Amino acid sequence: MSSSPAVDIKHRSRALTEGPERAAARAYLHGIGYSADDLRKPIVGVAHSWIETMPCNFNNRVLAAKVKEGIRAAGGTPMELNTIAISDGITMGTPGMRASLVSRELIADSIELVAGAHLFDAMVAISGCDKTIPGTVMALARLDIPGLMLYGGSIRPGSYRGADVTIQQVFEAVGEFASGELSEEELHELEEAASPGAGACGGQFTANTMAMAFEALGISPAGSAMVPAEDGRKLEVARRCGELVMDVLRRGQRPREVITKAALENAIAAVAMSGGSTNGVLHLLAVAREAGVPLQIDEFDSISERTPLLCDLQPGGQYVATDLYEAGGVPLVLKRMDEAGVLRADAMTVSGRTIGEHASEAQEAEGQRVVRSLDDPLAPRGGFAILRGNIAPDGCVVKLAGHARRSHTGPARVFEGEEQAMAAVLAREINNGDVVVIRNEGPVGGPGMREMLAVTGAIVGEGLGETVALITDGRFSGATHGFMVAHVAPEAARGGPIAALRDGDEVTIDVETRRLDVALEEEEIGARLSSYEPVRRTSELADVAIGKYAKLVGSASEGAVAR
Repeated sequence: MSSSPAVDIKHRSRALTEGPERAAARAYLHGIGYSADDLRKPIVGVAHSWIETMPCNFNNRVLAAKVKEGIRAAGGTPMELNTIAISDGITMGTPGMRASLVSRELIADSIELVAGAHLFDAMVAISGCDKTIPGTVMALARLDIPGLMLYGGSIRPGSYRGADVTIQQVFEAVGEFASGELSEEELHELEEAASPGAGACGGQFTANTMAMAFEALGISPAGSAMVPAEDGRKLEVARRCGELVMDVLRRGQRPREVITKAALENAIAAVAMSGGSTNGVLHLLAVAREAGVPLQIDEFDSISERTPLLCDLQPGGQYVATDLYEAGGVPLVLKRMDEAGVLRADAMTVSGRTIGEHASEAQEAEGQRVVRSLDDPLAPRGGFAILRGNIAPDGCVVKLAGHARRSHTGPARVFEGEEQAMAAVLAREINNGDVVVIRNEGPVGGPGMREMLAVTGAIVGEGLGETVALITDGRFSGATHGFMVAHVAPEAARGGPIAALRDGDEVTIDVETRRLDVALEEEEIGARLSSYEPVRRTSELADVAIGKYAKLVGSASEGAVAR
């Protein structure tokens, strides 16, 4: 019987560190502490985005140190590198938010450049805040060297007057303050309690959504994602990731062998079952593109339609990520996916085992209510749907988790950007039944496709969440809830029909028919578009970087990837 060829575990770095002609390179590395023995071993990159501008990534350096311990113990030589991060929550509602989605591309670019130039043999990428998570996986897919992603973990909930709170309550409190329901003293008390340490936002917002999705996809180790950021067990998870990446290297497993169509379908189903962020659509489309896997936006709808909503997680539900961890973590969600018949159980993971094997080993806490049983779903279908229509011929995403509405018809209230809309909300100029339209916030028009949490949170805080709908060519935060439609494509800046809407036009959102329409004839839409002048913005921050992105970026319906 012939045996498979042995894997060269120094398959790339050999060209960097071996031979007389590489003496100068070795000299540089000896000078900063690498021994000759270190350089004879495979070189493993440990990439992270530690930064002092936010809590989400604040533990990344501590985790990186433990990952490096694991790599050394398993026979490798780690080399740590740092990239950037932008806090969606902190920049929300400001011009700085335009940098957020742009940062996803820059994170992927920077990891790709360092790993490519320094010929790493393998890679562990540590993530935290929203865009760092898909950014790291996009880099792994591009490089296609043995590797895995470790999520830094969620923050614990804060405590406000005896109740658990997250940052979601602070955004909604702004609307409550504007409507007189909350005093300034109460607002300050809440803001000082809501974010009590390191880690990403606690609800099933974008960070925890993508962390779950990538564990379901198999590029993150089973059971790793939901261990909280400040839980001591996270350090052991990090060390085991260092050991695991050496096993991945010895097996010669590449990220594109993990990021398959079946694995992406598992990730989509996890987002749908958990009521996760609509940003999951954008980021999984982007990862699929980097991995060369054909994936269309309408496939998200068909998967969500056959996946029940079982996770009672904020923003639409009661619980947070730390509760999910205690209930059984992502493996419990995978088990429910298997029971529901939506898990592609034969998809391989970085452990070298199938996702079905990991699902079968899930440990469910007795009496937990975070992840419902199949006979007691929160809803029979998943937490989002894809709509088309004469406003969004290329598609858009509607969030369904956390409310029962499936249709809405009302007059358009049109705003040329988030600031205009926010001013109207705070001035209490939005009426029951309105359809708030925020345009020129897409990948090109924003530029940078800002999230609208400040606006959506204020709408909910003012008590309009059950009577007002909102549509935008921008994005929503994972903390957004209510009847909200995002990623309308084509965007206004590229001549999309959303640019034709005017105040008072009758807009209908109908989930059952998967339609987003305005009651106008095509000729009228065309005439209006021919005379429409998109808003031309220059960002107050990072004009060059954001300007380059705006020139290179594709449609939201394809993941808003820069090419």
